[in-house]
Amino acid sequence: MKAAVYYENGEPGVLRYEDVADPVCHPKGVVIRVEAVSIEGGDTLNRWRGALRTHPHIVGYQAAGEIIVVGAEVDGLRVGQKVATVGADGSHAELRAVAAASAWPIPDGFDVAKASAIPVTFGTADDCLFEFGRLKAGETVLVQAGASGVGVAAIQLAERAGARVLATASSDERLERLKAIGLDDGINYLREPVSQAVMRLTDNKGVDLVVDSVGGSTLQGSILSLGYRGRVSMVGAAGREPMNVDVSTLMGGNRSLSGVFLGAEIGTPRVRANIQRLIDEAARGELTVIIDKSFPLSRAAEAHAYIESRQAVGRVVMVP
Repeated sequence: MKAAVYYENGEPGVLRYEDVADPVCHPKGVVIRVEAVSIEGGDTLNRWRGALRTHPHIVGYQAAGEIIVVGAEVDGLRVGQKVATVGADGSHAELRAVAAASAWPIPDGFDVAKASAIPVTFGTADDCLFEFGRLKAGETVLVQAGASGVGVAAIQLAERAGARVLATASSDERLERLKAIGLDDGINYLREPVSQAVMRLTDNKGVDLVVDSVGGSTLQGSILSLGYRGRVSMVGAAGREPMNVDVSTLMGGNRSLSGVFLGAEIGTPRVRANIQRLIDEAARGELTVIIDKSFPLSRAAEAHAYIESRQAVGRVVMVP
């Protein structure tokens, strides 16, 4: 099969389009013919500095497509069925082997590319808001990196739950596009410090919850944006900076900081059911999956570079 591989960590240019061996199906797994690859922030981060578990390495968390092989010990999935899948790596390829527990059926007629972008992004956003963020109707949420995949999901889920939604992005144009999915107030972080803008927009009350997928220096601004008993769900390191924060800034307002990692619980019945619910809701038109741009898999380096240029709103996908 063809795959986008690399032999060393680095910038997008390390990616090469090459022939590699087809994956082998585990008795408790499936193999899919990939129809769409959703590039995740973790994919670019792993390419930059993550461990190369295989050689050459095929990076990638999310891909969707048609099952072509079902393991002998698998029930409930069949050859010919369309599924969205998640794994530690291996999405950037024509074929992918994953555990059956990490494959979610796609409802008939739903766009496979959109389905490919749901498990990690919407599942993570949902956990940040509700499982760990304890969001309630009437509260105010700040979504850092609102135009990211997790950001787009979090804005919609928070708005649907009855929250007021603030979000950050690097341009007014990107913020304007987010209003159609539930954004109330946008903050251009290149123009004004985020915590200062939050206090201006909330009459100095601060927000109840921050979803922060950026980390680094942004995390301190998230903490300073909180109101009394506010919470931060910290879920990533897209900024690629050290997590240096003054934790004493949590104390005065009885604030809290929680780390969130969907992968730690993705095999649990709770998360598996939650992701299937989100896929089904998107298929019914209750949630919007934004695909900013599509690239051929052969242009994986270009696709990764486009993501890192911070132009996209929503997800970037690749098609083998």
